[in-house]
Amino acid sequence: MSASPFDPTPQDRFSFGLWTVGNPGRDPFGSEVRPRLSPVHIVKKLAECGAYGVNLHDNDLVPMGSSARERDAIVAEFRRALSDHGMCVPMATTNLFSHPIFKDGAFSSNDPRVRAFALQKTMAAIDLGVELGARVYVFWGGREGVEADACRDPRTAILRMREALDFLCGYVESQGYDLVFALEAKPNEPRGDIYLPTTGHMLHFISTLKHQARVGVNPEVAHENMAGLSFVHAVAQAMEADKLFHIDLNAQKIGRYDQDLRFGSEDLKQAFLLVRLLEGTLGGKRYDGPLHFDSHAYRSEDEEGVWDFARGSMRTYKILKAKAQAFDADPEVRGLIRERRDAALDPLLSGACTPQRIAALKALQLDPDAIAQAGLAYEKLDQLMMEHLMGVRA
Repeated sequence: MSASPFDPTPQDRFSFGLWTVGNPGRDPFGSEVRPRLSPVHIVKKLAECGAYGVNLHDNDLVPMGSSARERDAIVAEFRRALSDHGMCVPMATTNLFSHPIFKDGAFSSNDPRVRAFALQKTMAAIDLGVELGARVYVFWGGREGVEADACRDPRTAILRMREALDFLCGYVESQGYDLVFALEAKPNEPRGDIYLPTTGHMLHFISTLKHQARVGVNPEVAHENMAGLSFVHAVAQAMEADKLFHIDLNAQKIGRYDQDLRFGSEDLKQAFLLVRLLEGTLGGKRYDGPLHFDSHAYRSEDEEGVWDFARGSMRTYKILKAKAQAFDADPEVRGLIRERRDAALDPLLSGACTPQRIAALKALQLDPDAIAQAGLAYEKLDQLMMEHLMGVRA
């Protein structure tokens, strides 16, 4: 069978987490439906599917409580598998949410012993990530939140998280690691409310850190959609700020629990606009970092269905990339979105606020009623986009 142009290859920079394809299908109302897969087996199968990388939490690979000898043996076997199958570890992270010690937060906990353990665990996990070659380190504060809001001043929680990030940035610098941090926002679940719930919140928080240049964001489709927000706009803000260090791709029905569905399986229009943004087909700067799928196969699947899910995630991205390229190359589309130029006005709308610009803008004779009468043809533009997506326009 001939190869499809949409079959994934390592050059596409697609990655999955050990916890994603390794998810055995357990949920709050039912036990596991698939056997657990070993990290070595996951590496082999992802390579066969065309992925280039595999990401991990510390305990996805090394169980908590492992001895130093056990840890080193596990890591050595995993590194051999990566080498054997031409795979890499682009990103690593720490599990600061599963163990009962984190029931009221990690970095934000009221108990200083918990905060100390969280820092200790994270330093060890950073060491592991760097040993495996990771260049990005993600922080998802799944337990950094509340149900009983009276338990602490939210400002105190933010201060504690700032102190933790400042310390860990200092740790990375002290060790000479070539590593950046990416902060991942989520509005709720597993906590009733999670601090810094959106990418916008995270971007402002970064501006308060001592080591701002080392810290960016890791937006996730589902997390912004859970709050009813536009993920495309969140990613665009991160890109405009040069803070998109990593991205989590999946799908989500608005207003539902965190579903982590296969990328593009819900709201194909927004998925298209996201890929268009990331690939820069409209002309903007392209994102060239890892494309990570933080999602799970349906609980209905056996192991073969898991690899169907992985291949489908990557194929959908590549199909949407081709659609975006065709859409932005369409002469009719280009005519509709071509930027209007005005030799007299353009110089007045950018640059420093000078007395000359102030005077010129105040002196303009503009007729708002006449300007408002012009149609913008956005209905036609949106229909053209739908026709490209539905495959009736080449």
